[in-house]
Amino acid sequence: MMGKISESDYFSVFKDHGSYGIVGAIIVAILIPLLLSMIFMGKKKNKQRGVPVEDTGEAGLSMRNGRSAKLVDVPWEGATTMAALFEQSCKKNSRDQFLGTRKLIGRDFVTASDGRKFEKLHFGEYQWETYAQIFDRACDFASGLVKLGHDVGTRAAIFSETRAEWFIAFQGCFRQNITVVTIYSSLGEDALIHSLNETQVSTLICDSKQLKKLAAINSSLKTITNVIYFEDDETASDSNSSRSMDNWTVSSFTDVEKLGKKNPVHPRLPIKKDIAVIMYTSGSTGLPKGVMITHGNIVATAAAVQTVIPNLGSNDVYLAYLPLAHVFELAAESVMLCAGCAIGYGSALTLTDTSNKIKKGTKGDASVLKPTLMTAVPAILDRVRDGVLKKIEEKGGFGKKLFNIAYKRRLAAIEGSWLGAWGLETLLWDVLIFKKVRSVLGGKIRFMLCGGAPLSGDTQRFINICMGAPIGQGYGLTETFAGAAFTEWDDPSVGRVGPPLPCCHIKLVSWEEGGYTTSDKPMPRGEVVVGGFSVTAGYFNNDAKTNEVFKVDEKGMRWFYTGDIGRFHPDGCLEIIDRKKDIVKLQHGEYISLGKVEATLMSSNYVDNIMVHVDPFHNNCVALVVPSHQVLEKWAQEAGVKHKDFSELCDKVEAVSEVQQSLSKVAKAAKLDKFEIPAKIKLIPDPWTPESGLVTAALKLKREQLKAKFKDELQKLYE
Repeated sequence: MMGKISESDYFSVFKDHGSYGIVGAIIVAILIPLLLSMIFMGKKKNKQRGVPVEDTGEAGLSMRNGRSAKLVDVPWEGATTMAALFEQSCKKNSRDQFLGTRKLIGRDFVTASDGRKFEKLHFGEYQWETYAQIFDRACDFASGLVKLGHDVGTRAAIFSETRAEWFIAFQGCFRQNITVVTIYSSLGEDALIHSLNETQVSTLICDSKQLKKLAAINSSLKTITNVIYFEDDETASDSNSSRSMDNWTVSSFTDVEKLGKKNPVHPRLPIKKDIAVIMYTSGSTGLPKGVMITHGNIVATAAAVQTVIPNLGSNDVYLAYLPLAHVFELAAESVMLCAGCAIGYGSALTLTDTSNKIKKGTKGDASVLKPTLMTAVPAILDRVRDGVLKKIEEKGGFGKKLFNIAYKRRLAAIEGSWLGAWGLETLLWDVLIFKKVRSVLGGKIRFMLCGGAPLSGDTQRFINICMGAPIGQGYGLTETFAGAAFTEWDDPSVGRVGPPLPCCHIKLVSWEEGGYTTSDKPMPRGEVVVGGFSVTAGYFNNDAKTNEVFKVDEKGMRWFYTGDIGRFHPDGCLEIIDRKKDIVKLQHGEYISLGKVEATLMSSNYVDNIMVHVDPFHNNCVALVVPSHQVLEKWAQEAGVKHKDFSELCDKVEAVSEVQQSLSKVAKAAKLDKFEIPAKIKLIPDPWTPESGLVTAALKLKREQLKAKFKDELQKLYE
């Protein structure tokens, strides 16, 4: 599960500031805003970010990026594949820092009051390798693969958590035009077996800790002959068991590099149309599908995103901690490679000074790296916001008042003038309030990108203000290699995903059955269809599904039908408002959007996660709710509700009633219809995690798995 940034990270922010703080607050809250409003009055302009374009194919309303009439497909001439982009970028930035990893000094185990043991890690500084060094390592690994006996006509798979060796192995495979199959490290056994067998993988590259999992399913893996593992201090015990398997050749990553260094092999470089990656998604339904991503798709997205983030280059440091097997992180690191940035690797469980796996007294990844760029998924940012707000409430008093003044003034400055938000007023509020909040992530963040799922407008604005940097929402799918729409850095709006990236067009196609049409007022609406260079080649070994959602028009442009419902704002920016699969019909014919209702109900302080469920034979919906442990326990203590443990509390009638009243309150405030408010709920004590198979790696709900696991509970809610 994604690591939660601890609320204690924010504690020092809310101390009383004494007379200096009072004077500063008065100056900022009264005098400076007045001056700024006079300076910037009337200067705010509406920028046209997306413009209409004539497209062929199915009728609809198409938009392109307002920056360029011609679609972008490469970052510079000659960089038509990932192999070429990697080689040219490494030569151009040869002496610059590229990949960094923290040195592990030691690990301890602490025992909690209930007897459970938790691992705590002690890390040192980042150790860096240059672009030139990483290029040499990738070439050595590629030669080692060939000398090891990998048939260059077959595929290799990477089954590992995010780390520098993942990226090196990935690039090494492309030196021999080997297609890489990417698989989530949290994928279950059945899905793992399916992915490896379907693509007939012959070489599997993995974490050493995955060796035991592979050993357990060895007899089910039909085509694997080589296993290469990344070393760590647990390698010896895990690898010895696998070495006894005579049907596999098991080698360490270092040994393969050494083999290649001694026996260099000439590269076999790919062309633009070659399949670079078959990416298996931990989709929300059924077995995962493998999306075939070409080299051209990857470089097109990288080239397009590079044009959107201002001044992107070798002075930037990117903190990599999301799963590289997810398209969002892989696309982000491809952009960093393209721009010559430094990439420092971390993990969600070691991100901050108080993260779950960080030993007390050891600094988290962000504190040491001090990144300028980061990505995040909405669930992480929602938790950051909740952590800050809870701490404000607990502190109360002057600290709470001062924070609220600062927040309101920054919000007014942003909404009145984007430039004013980052001027003198910002500097003063940073000294008083926001500097310590920002220090949680190293203090130097200048741009954050959120993707993987919709981010609420409230959270987007909150993080934007507290971190003092633009936060852009990206929209894309595995099927478009994350390249569809992207919020521009100078766009102060929230809740939108920006205009189309320069590598693609976005079309809205009317969905009459669902009531969304391009003639809708005040904004055209319809299914989001993406066309252009980022649109992938389809699903591996699944022509029927490919032909269902991928179309090629008469001019040869490839389109992907996303299933998402969007609307275009007057400035050409896209907003995602619904999803076709999430819209279901009740007994009396009313339509209900599960995603919309869930997003609304998530704003309740009691809710950590929620799944709304509809039975078409009933005229109301119900919900499974994972309550916030801390908030519900605090309520129980204040209400005098006795219980032995959290599971018992979740079964208490009083607790269910309290949470349901909270859901009704936020639902009515959001003006949901009566049939959209859950008639009954069930509180689920255990969190839903990727490891449990109930949410994806991007923390999206897996509805079918949730419905299967909680079948009995859902049935009782309708009785």
